[in-house]
Amino acid sequence: MAAFLLGSYRNLVDEVVTELAARGFPDARPSHEYAMRAIQAGADNASELGRRLAVSKQAAAKTIAALADRGYVTTEPHPSDARRKHIRLTEHGLALMREGAAIFDEVRARWAKRLGPAELATLENQLAQFVGESPIDLDAPGWAAHELG
Repeated sequence: MAAFLLGSYRNLVDEVVTELAARGFPDARPSHEYAMRAIQAGADNASELGRRLAVSKQAAAKTIAALADRGYVTTEPHPSDARRKHIRLTEHGLALMREGAAIFDEVRARWAKRLGPAELATLENQLAQFVGESPIDLDAPGWAAHELG
């Protein structure tokens, strides 16, 4: 069963990443989404991003640098501490997040067409029994650490 779940997830992610590349985001990675969601939720410096992703401050700084190099975030001196860098999403980063969400909706629609809407709803309900009310709490500390490692 684990192989089916992992394979389904991998296929989903691969499909979204491929489509993002076709739509002008050739350098997008799943870990970017996790980090940008944390930034959007208030992680505005490397220390806070590291806490939210359960990675070291150095790993968070590397992620921030990669996002900045791709134009997804900007950094500037932190308003309250000049030794720290304040990070925020750029319009390009927000566009990536919007496009990714749209692609996930499109993939879900294809899955509904392939399985049938009722069968997909049943599958989602069955999976929800294992993950609970909130499949992924994007603000929970450490939930994405395995993707960034």
